Amino acid sequence: MDDLLAILSDIAPDVDFEHETGLVDDGILDSFAILSLVGELEDTYDIRITPKELIPVNFNSAEAIFALVERLRNA
Repeated sequence: MDDLLAILSDIAPDVDFEHETGLVDDGILDSFAILSLVGELEDTYDIRITPKELIPVNFNSAEAIFALVERLRNA
């Protein structure tokens, strides 16, 4: 999770990712940020994020993103 929080902080340094639960719904992460995040996640965790996983529920919080990563790592 620490790696994920570091990645998120690089993308949007002013956001409290440990407590924010509306990253997509509240427009904190836009489409460009999500694409950057996906690339970083794929490189860092050696996973492949497919278009079907690019839904707001998977990216609205750091916990949701980490859960997605864990699912993909264990698949």
